[in-house]
Amino acid sequence: MRSGLRRVVLPLYERRLRRWLVGATTPRHVGVILDGNRRWAKAFGAPAAHGHAAGADRVLDLLGWCEEAGVEMVTLWMLSTDNLSRDERELVPLIEIIEDLVERLAQEGRWRVHAVGALDLLPEHARHTLEEVQERTAGRPGLHVNVAVGYGGRREIADAVRSLLTEHAGRGTTIEELAGTLDVEHIAEHLYTKGQPDPDLVIRTSGEQRLGGFLLWQSVHSEFYFCEAFWPDFRRVDFLRALRAYAERERRFGA
Repeated sequence: MRSGLRRVVLPLYERRLRRWLVGATTPRHVGVILDGNRRWAKAFGAPAAHGHAAGADRVLDLLGWCEEAGVEMVTLWMLSTDNLSRDERELVPLIEIIEDLVERLAQEGRWRVHAVGALDLLPEHARHTLEEVQERTAGRPGLHVNVAVGYGGRREIADAVRSLLTEHAGRGTTIEELAGTLDVEHIAEHLYTKGQPDPDLVIRTSGEQRLGGFLLWQSVHSEFYFCEAFWPDFRRVDFLRALRAYAERERRFGA
């Protein structure tokens, strides 16, 4: 009885949200922490890979919703640097699922895929897949999709500083000269997301209310939306709620 009522009420509520969002401010760049796949699978007594596969399917839904809403860029945190230390019995299938998903994104033919993370930490085949898909989709004009794989915010900042120092060492710049001119823009130019707008909205699923290292540098002025649903259960109505919450806020950009 309750599930039948939900099937009737939910579409009505979704249409109401859609009407509310007409003319509302839309985030240009949305970051999503895809959390809860393992716990979702555990609730069904299934292996973690079952949850990761269901979560991969939900990504395709999300990107369609973003296109409909007018979002220009999405960053999806699929695998953290911490995740790389998991048991191989879970990690190997997870990386295979990510590779398959990235290929599916490329096959859609309308999204530009960009790999974000320390790709040198990944198995060679996974790294090759990400790099090849990035090259293959580079010229597409549609939604820009960052896939954060082997990603950690602290690692990104460390890599950016390392790249900056290496660049200036090649120019013969002394440490004293660099220290005298260094500013935040110099570091930003060496991030994995260099040249991209910072995320306006960051969504995290599964009820956890923390960033966990996601886009530490870029999210300084982002708005945050935390959703109770595990990622495989994330629905269009949840996404629309996130957009409504974003539109209702007065952005102060640190002021």
